[in-house]
Amino acid sequence: MPKVADYMTKDVITVRPETSLRDLAEILATRNINGVPVVDQEGIVLGVVCESDLVNQNKPLHIPTVFVILDSVIPIGNPWRLQKDFERLTATTVGDIYSKPAVSVSPDTDLTEAARLMADRKLYTLPVVEKGRLVGILGKGDVIRSLL
Repeated sequence: MPKVADYMTKDVITVRPETSLRDLAEILATRNINGVPVVDQEGIVLGVVCESDLVNQNKPLHIPTVFVILDSVIPIGNPWRLQKDFERLTATTVGDIYSKPAVSVSPDTDLTEAARLMADRKLYTLPVVEKGRLVGILGKGDVIRSLL
């Protein structure tokens, strides 16, 4: 059975939470990659940020519907969502938009299991972690390459 270690990319490009969104966009575009792990100073994986996080950051703000009844305003909608939408709209760093916690696998994970996890969770990128440290990354392209 093929393992994640057989197909993962070992030279991983990472970003930190304080990386600007402009720098992230440049990294994704110039390296022609979909996403990167977000790591702390010690290389511990905090999450993943990908193109969809960057694109979704630019979606229009959701404004909840309100009813006015006898001079009272009653909001309809989720105020938490409005706050999250505002945070997303005003984001300036990776730390504002990345997906957390990271869904990751180990190098000895069966490749079929990793591919199933990616499909079930709609993930394009899976950090590969050993003893808490990033050792590689598995992308959908790596899984497709395994089929050749």
